[in-house]
Amino acid sequence: MVQQLPRAIDDGILYPESDGQPMADNTKQFRWIVRVKEGIDYWMRHRPDVFVAGDLLWYPVKGDPNIRMAPDVMVVFGRPKGDRGSYLQWREEGIPPQVVFEILSPGNRFSQMLEKLRFYERYGVEEYYIYDPDQGTLEGFIRQGENLVEIQPMQGWRSPYLGIFFDLVDGELQLTYPDGQPFINFSEALEQATQARQQAEQERQRAEQERERADRLAERLRQMGLDPDGL
Repeated sequence: MVQQLPRAIDDGILYPESDGQPMADNTKQFRWIVRVKEGIDYWMRHRPDVFVAGDLLWYPVKGDPNIRMAPDVMVVFGRPKGDRGSYLQWREEGIPPQVVFEILSPGNRFSQMLEKLRFYERYGVEEYYIYDPDQGTLEGFIRQGENLVEIQPMQGWRSPYLGIFFDLVDGELQLTYPDGQPFINFSEALEQATQARQQAEQERQRAEQERERADRLAERLRQMGLDPDGL
């Protein structure tokens, strides 16, 4: 049976909302895509005018559904949060994604990455970051005029749009918020929350034990005919 892919229609032209390709080629690539996307989403949670998406088809040109790309992660400043089946730029006040990330897998070829670079360069991306978790490499490009030029060095680089810092530590990408806190994934956040609850419970129990000890001492003083409140 042929799978029917979701589609959007604009002026009678079909814009598929899926390219039929998987979001990631392996678990490592998927984990990094989610980590970057969710980390940026969290950082921008108080900004209603920042849209963050993962593996969403972006159509920059009205009338030509063959011109499209699905960045692993894209960030659009100036557009509201919310669900979308695809990013039709002409429906978004003509605003392109300003920041995109690509997380490489062994299946990515140089020609593919060059094609993506040229696409992002042509259609208005301001910052483009490429991380290869297998090779432990990080590249970045920033717009200068009509071109995306390589950032040198990337170590310690701060994104002009996002404000986050980039580092490589033993080949692993380290993304840090402006307040110095590192990006964490859901399981790490859940573990931290659990530890915080446990610590709060331990503090509550200690406070309760101190209160009970103080009550016992006060009762003992009263039995001795002393007023604990007057001491």
